[in-house]
Amino acid sequence: MEIRLPPGNGDALTGVEMFAGLEPEERQRVIAAAVPRTYRKGQVLFVENDPGDSLIVLKRGAVAVYRTSAAGERALLSVVRPPDVFGEVSLLDGSARSASAEAIEDSTALALSRAAFLELVHSNPRILDAVMRSLGALIRRLTDQNADHVFLDLPGRVAKALVRLAGDSQAPMVTIELNQSQLAEMAGGSRQSVNQAIGSFASRGWLRTEGRRIVVTDLAALRRRAGMPDKD
Repeated sequence: MEIRLPPGNGDALTGVEMFAGLEPEERQRVIAAAVPRTYRKGQVLFVENDPGDSLIVLKRGAVAVYRTSAAGERALLSVVRPPDVFGEVSLLDGSARSASAEAIEDSTALALSRAAFLELVHSNPRILDAVMRSLGALIRRLTDQNADHVFLDLPGRVAKALVRLAGDSQAPMVTIELNQSQLAEMAGGSRQSVNQAIGSFASRGWLRTEGRRIVVTDLAALRRRAGMPDKD
């Protein structure tokens, strides 16, 4: 998938929806309170039950957010790309992390501590409104994922995962940088079963594989297979 970077002009929060409603001086206060972070591909940012003490704004790269079972199996919840944020739940309750996060590309980010966030909220309550909207989007996404496991078969879940990874792209072809093991974690199936679904989609001309990449050539067909409405 093509990395969506914020525009070249603007501050370090350009394109970050959570802070879009803030005035420029208020955004600068957030930036001043945040700490720059750099993560190597394969580096774990945090694991379940770590202290939940910061919100992370991703500026470059990609991060996988996942849960791990007692047997060591992983369920991929989402792939975060710029200019998205994650870890926002910990800003509200200060509890331990509910999921793990791993950089799947070399990444850079800004980390905003809970203490700094609460200080900002006291001076500007509109920041809290932005966090609540982000949490609402998170809850809706998790609700959709739970429903998918009830109402969709595995190929349908694979198709929907690919559509989500493609994002809002209007391009005729979308390249997704996610290997089939990670896609299996996201769709909730075995790698072999996901490979079969990918092969079936490829035979229909909906996509093709190029090494560890998947090139989607018919996004509308995948949307229909996933039971999603066509976009106008």
